[in-house]
Amino acid sequence: MEWGWSGKALFMTDVLLAHAFFIKNDPKQLEKMKPYPPLGTLYAASILRERGFSVALFDAMLSEGEEEFLNLLEEHRPSLVAIYEDQFNFLNKMCLGRTRQAAGRMSRAAQQAGATVIAAGSDISDHPEAYFSNGVQYALIGEPDHSFGQLVEHLLGNSQLPLNSIAGVAVADREAPAGYRLASTAEPERRPDAFPFPAWDLVDAERYRRAWTEAHGYFSVNMVSTRGCPFHCNWCAKPIWGQRYAMRSPADVAREMALVKKIIQPDHIWFADDIFGLQPRWVAEFARQVETLDASIPFMIQSRVDLMTEKAVEGLSRAGCVEVWMGVESGSQKILDAMDKGTKLPKVPLARERLRKAGIKACFFIQFGYPGETFQDIMKTVQMVRDTMPDDIGISVSYPLPGTKFYQMVQAQLGKKKHWKDSNDLAMMFQGTYQTPFYRKLHRLLHRDLELRQRLQAGAGNGDGLLAELDRLNHHWFELGQMENQYRSADPTSIEKNYAPVQRPDLSKRWN
Repeated sequence: MEWGWSGKALFMTDVLLAHAFFIKNDPKQLEKMKPYPPLGTLYAASILRERGFSVALFDAMLSEGEEEFLNLLEEHRPSLVAIYEDQFNFLNKMCLGRTRQAAGRMSRAAQQAGATVIAAGSDISDHPEAYFSNGVQYALIGEPDHSFGQLVEHLLGNSQLPLNSIAGVAVADREAPAGYRLASTAEPERRPDAFPFPAWDLVDAERYRRAWTEAHGYFSVNMVSTRGCPFHCNWCAKPIWGQRYAMRSPADVAREMALVKKIIQPDHIWFADDIFGLQPRWVAEFARQVETLDASIPFMIQSRVDLMTEKAVEGLSRAGCVEVWMGVESGSQKILDAMDKGTKLPKVPLARERLRKAGIKACFFIQFGYPGETFQDIMKTVQMVRDTMPDDIGISVSYPLPGTKFYQMVQAQLGKKKHWKDSNDLAMMFQGTYQTPFYRKLHRLLHRDLELRQRLQAGAGNGDGLLAELDRLNHHWFELGQMENQYRSADPTSIEKNYAPVQRPDLSKRWN
């Protein structure tokens, strides 16, 4: 132990783990105030502890700023710093500009403090060269868990394993075509029960509890039961797992749920899986395990309309599910097919009704702006929302992320801007049918439309007043239709698929 200039005791720590998503830097997420701990980073901490290393955590989510990270650098004097983004949080898959910039500043600060810097995450997997130029010495490509443990052992002298034999580790190399050298690709773990539970003790749970209860009156934490997604939506970024998926056993997930219930005592859980419950029989067994362990906590999941079978919905209800977000995307079958979504529109009202009968909220993700989408397609989506009356909707515009088939199809028409600066940007990155202001107006109108119809259906407020508000809103819809020529792009992007039709994935096993 040493003493620093500030008079604080300094502890030499093997690895300081950090991530760079500050909720204060994202206006939309700050307004929503639904912060979650960095689950992937917590898994990494547990993996290092199993190998005998001391770890500390800088959790940027609720941090006041990068000064807190600098203070931890001084306090812990780590040998290694890992900018280890949470690969389970959808916000990191969006590769937001402000997060990358913060990660760069933190990496440079760590290097200047004398630490060796490692980076892992979705954006790192897509663009390691952007991080090598900002102080990162080792980048982990793909699923980082095993690679990270092996790399730390190599760097801290606990292993004779040569660096070039560690899969998934990239290093800068100016002579290489891409600017970096990768010995081999990391193979994802097929049996994720092998991983220890996340290091929940490193989380300032009370800081999260205060943020949640002040904003919403309850406290939610995150878990994950599946790694990856086998479906083929051509706009979905999958830099970590690609088309691979692996499910934990129902018993393992239920045991972690029971532990979280005991030590953290949340009021709610968000399962951050891309798709939760790929198999109805898995969901049924999960429900049985949760009941056996008295582990039930109200929870929310993300899924698909075609997975909401009667057996799956029954299991979700028994296990404690209260809310399902489904990637509905569009009310136009033409657009769903262009996206390679693999769903049929009749499944939407069927899934919504099954969830309603089970007392589970049914919520839709909606996406506008896909190439070829007409005003008629947009109004089909609006009408679908009106007909099915979901409990909530999340609206975005088509966002071409590196590594996706969609990105490849529109790459030639992308402008200088490659990333949204934050999650509420909603900027069109290519020439859609309409320009960005049109989609932002559409976003506001559809949210308001659903809100008024929900209040009218529930008998909340003055019925005549609500009908009058709907009439005024209908005038705005009419105005949007009248102005659609004004918002039209001069040369809208058209796409042509140069690949074979995709097949529905085989979900008969717990992994592929």
